[in-house]
Amino acid sequence: MVRRFASQVHKQASRLMGANLIKKEPAWYKAVLEHPPLPLPAKAPPPRTNYDLPHKKSLLQGKNTQALNPRPQEIVYKEDRIRKQFFQDHPYEAFRPVSLVENATIEPEHPIRGVQWKRLAQRGRNPTPDDAIRYAVNLHEAHGLSLTNAYQAAVAQFRSLRSEHLFASKIALMEAEHYGIEFGPSEMEKQYAKETRALQTWQKKAELDQAEFAARKRWKAIVGREGEPHGWTRGENYVRLWKEGVRPTYAPQITAPVLTPTGLEEVPRSADDITAFIPVASR
Repeated sequence: MVRRFASQVHKQASRLMGANLIKKEPAWYKAVLEHPPLPLPAKAPPPRTNYDLPHKKSLLQGKNTQALNPRPQEIVYKEDRIRKQFFQDHPYEAFRPVSLVENATIEPEHPIRGVQWKRLAQRGRNPTPDDAIRYAVNLHEAHGLSLTNAYQAAVAQFRSLRSEHLFASKIALMEAEHYGIEFGPSEMEKQYAKETRALQTWQKKAELDQAEFAARKRWKAIVGREGEPHGWTRGENYVRLWKEGVRPTYAPQITAPVLTPTGLEEVPRSADDITAFIPVASR
């Protein structure tokens, strides 16, 4: 028998018995007819909600309605729109260092908020970009200003407070230098020093590479020339001495002065003594 689903086995058995392909009724046939299996699917689909059903007004008017888009809508906050515009107008604020260390507990909300928050300076004299963004949203929601006017007011106060903080910092620095306080190198100077040290290491490495390359060169003999520096005669003196029977001396230690009790003296030696020091190959 061909394999079937559980809900269709008894139906297939009925067709086979009707065609005389099954001569004897199976023992389970009547039991399955009395207690048939669950139809497919075993679980009924959930009913449709009113959200994805067509509107009643359009059905009454006989208009064809299109299925609603089941995709979830984008989640957009006012803070995101203001933050995008803020960093477009103040791009260098993104380079300011921000501490990302989290505390054990969540920082509570500032007590000054809502209708009480009327000036940005109420949160501090040196506001952050997030403070300006929250202040613009607060003006829009608590004071009823439009989003454009709230953003302009928040940005104006933010720039004013930042300018005050900048001038106060410069004046405090000038006063400290006037009273003789010496400050260490700034972060920019530290970075320049690191860069200089790195460049010096590169220069030393290049010198070491050149020294190693010179050491790997083939060895060359350095011959010390005797006699006058400009006395080379292209071998003419050598040929002249050879014709006169004067043999060259290849052992200068033989004719070198000898140390005696009285000092260094030139001791004349016989021809046999001299030839004894000459190598056999040159005799």
